[in-house]
Amino acid sequence: MAGTHQIWALLLDCGRLPKKSELKKGTCLRFAGSGNEENRNNAYPHKAGFAQPSGLSLASEDPWSCLFVADSESSTVRTVSLKDGAVKHLIGGERDPTNLFAFGDIDGVGINAKLQHPLGVTWDKKRNLLYVADSYNHKIKVVDPKTKSCTTLAGTGDASNVIGSSFTESTFNEPGGLCIGENGQLLYVADTNNHQIKVMDLETKTISVLPVFMSENATVDGPFLVEKQKTVPILPKSAPAIRLPPVAASPGQTLQFKLRLDFPSGTKLTEGAPSCWFLTAKGNEWLLQGQIPSGEIESISSQPTIQLQIPADCLSPEAVISISVLLYYCSMDGSACMMKGISFSQPLQITHAQGCTAPVELKYVF
Repeated sequence: MAGTHQIWALLLDCGRLPKKSELKKGTCLRFAGSGNEENRNNAYPHKAGFAQPSGLSLASEDPWSCLFVADSESSTVRTVSLKDGAVKHLIGGERDPTNLFAFGDIDGVGINAKLQHPLGVTWDKKRNLLYVADSYNHKIKVVDPKTKSCTTLAGTGDASNVIGSSFTESTFNEPGGLCIGENGQLLYVADTNNHQIKVMDLETKTISVLPVFMSENATVDGPFLVEKQKTVPILPKSAPAIRLPPVAASPGQTLQFKLRLDFPSGTKLTEGAPSCWFLTAKGNEWLLQGQIPSGEIESISSQPTIQLQIPADCLSPEAVISISVLLYYCSMDGSACMMKGISFSQPLQITHAQGCTAPVELKYVF
């Protein structure tokens, strides 16, 4: 549980955890970690502190009987005992549990070894070795837990994509995950920024790329849709609902709705957040056939004009179209960010006489 700096357990059958009474199947609970973001080891698992633990590997056999943990923000590898829950240091970091900046790229023993943001670990029970995806150093490290010795297995430290004649001549780009094959010969590496799975043969010391093929008839995660149906956002219950005066419109006519949203001074739209508008017509869905039902709101100073063309074949002389907006905005210094939803309901009176041609202004003052 990287976000809460803890290790949790899900009971797939009835059983018990260290220092716990009998637990029922399906129980999910905290196993280790106080929730404080720290590099704190402790004989009591709930008093230990992790810092964004991101990778786990199980060594259930004696004498190990532990979980290996890639504790990314403290740049350490830790162990959690399966017998008594004790959390112990293996490699990396430093002795001050509050210092999360003791990172580097140094082969060594125990605390003298340095990692930088390790994300993955996998246990090789055939050789009694632990492999570590040392993500920000762009390397794969190998650790002997008996001696606490950590050395570089593969990678030069350059963030690139070179498959050399040996492990140490090859390169990675933020490797993030590891898995070892059942017979212990092949080590699979999720080479994240190269968008590849690399395969390390631990016996021949060669590296290759796992080929991924897809036949013409293959489907991935269900059938491929030519046009994916967009999900209509749900406005918060606190969103004000503004009912506009009815307007007259004729079949084939294009109505225009101009957003006039008066934001608080000193605010801006949140960069990267999907502020948008969208149309709905509950009970009158025929109004939206062939229309552009949604769009983005990219600027406070240049707010969009939304168009709705009345279908030539009208199924009702009266209808209601809803124009909703969902906004994400922040103060200029980024110290506070808000979300706001607004819904405008526009009754329509459809007649063959010429209807309203002026844009309808959708005004709202925050």
